Amino acid sequence: MGGTASLAAAQFLPDGDPHLAAIPRSDEERARIGAATAPATSFDAPENFEELPAGAASVPVPEERDAFRKPSGLVTEDHQMRFTLGEALFEKLWVSAPSSTRASDGLGPLYNARSCAACHIRGGRGHPPEGVDDTGVSLFLRISVPASPEAEMPAIEDWIATEPDPVYGRQLQDFATVGQAAEYRLEVTYEERPIALSGEETASLRAPTYNVKDLGYGPLAEGVMFSPRVAPQMVGLGLLEAIPAADILAAADPDDADGDGISGRAAIAWSRELGRPVLGRFGWKAGEATLREQTASAFSNDIGISSPLSREPWGDCTEAQTACRSAPHGAAEDGLEIEKEPFNAVSYYVANLGVPQRRDLHDPQVLRGKQVFLETGCGACHTPKHVTARLQDRPEASFQLIWPFTDLLLHDMGEGLADGRPEGRATGREWRTPPLWGIGLTQGVSGHTQFLHDGRARSLLEAVLWHGGEAEAQRETVISMPPPDRAALIRFLESL
Repeated sequence: MGGTASLAAAQFLPDGDPHLAAIPRSDEERARIGAATAPATSFDAPENFEELPAGAASVPVPEERDAFRKPSGLVTEDHQMRFTLGEALFEKLWVSAPSSTRASDGLGPLYNARSCAACHIRGGRGHPPEGVDDTGVSLFLRISVPASPEAEMPAIEDWIATEPDPVYGRQLQDFATVGQAAEYRLEVTYEERPIALSGEETASLRAPTYNVKDLGYGPLAEGVMFSPRVAPQMVGLGLLEAIPAADILAAADPDDADGDGISGRAAIAWSRELGRPVLGRFGWKAGEATLREQTASAFSNDIGISSPLSREPWGDCTEAQTACRSAPHGAAEDGLEIEKEPFNAVSYYVANLGVPQRRDLHDPQVLRGKQVFLETGCGACHTPKHVTARLQDRPEASFQLIWPFTDLLLHDMGEGLADGRPEGRATGREWRTPPLWGIGLTQGVSGHTQFLHDGRARSLLEAVLWHGGEAEAQRETVISMPPPDRAALIRFLESL
């Protein structure tokens, strides 16, 4: 993989990792890293250190319900208070201004949730609404309209110009403070699609339709594009941020030069904080460059809270929503509703939620499932191993062998999963490969097994069967493989 296509992407990233204080690798280190991250060739026993998916940052699995709530194993006692403060702010319920508690006001006026934890319950993944009486609190609709050519991003090749809906903004909010009108109500319906599997087994996929009801501010713009997004799990994000951009770019193969059918592309985002192009890593389409920017966007768009990186006190309210913009806000003297130090504490917490240790990795069925996973080609996108950069200022993420099972690249996943809405360089058929570590703990943490960007898959098998596009061949292999191998593959995923 890689080659000239990787060099083309790299020209937009001249410094590689401007968000990291990284120490350059020596030739000896590069050789060691190459050996440590080489694909497995033997499957009669786990690989060295495989039980520690986050290296020394891995944490023991406590009661499964709280498996995603522990600090990284490399959070020192000196930084424990900072983590705890960030956790408290992550879970805090914000209220509308003015209130008697200045530190908690500023909610909305339009919002999707009152706290970060309302969507990422116990650090886990959200789910679509379950029935007409359930809200979409952990799933929202990102929206945009096609933009004129003048809105192109000349600093980034292949940028697809879009802009917010002129009335409804960047995403639809289904809650509002007193005196304001919510933007909409989300209704999701499903069509069942049966699939015949080998060995006379069957599965059924549910294809969602998203209905926008009770629009509060008139019709949406002509040509508006929707993208449903469920809240993802939170563990290991700081480690993903610490993978060198050069390693990610080296795996990119946008023209499929090696002919393996996999053509991952780098998502390059414009960093508001750094004022330059940076490799995109966060969000379902990798539209955010850094964790701090991802955190600021969530505060602004989801809760309506201003921060050092998103200073508008009205959140996602547009100029057309005059009542929203003129409503009271909770800004302190510096004009922010969450100020610099509290925001930094939340960012630290988000970066350092610990990845649980692997379970059952010596189980023969799990070992067979790992072999099936790799031989089927799943590891071509869900890259098992990386080594993080050696960092001067982030000991919690520095120089660790990690097993996130992602290449952090964009891939065409076919028409079945397409949302039809581009974001930055990502087309309406492309998604960033999500990490798989911790995925087997979803039921215990989140109370459900709903996967993919919109929660449509009710099991890991359904998630696999929705794969298309670059993963079409792998999907067909899973459909036709002997049932014991298919069961072993799922058992392996459950052990992650």
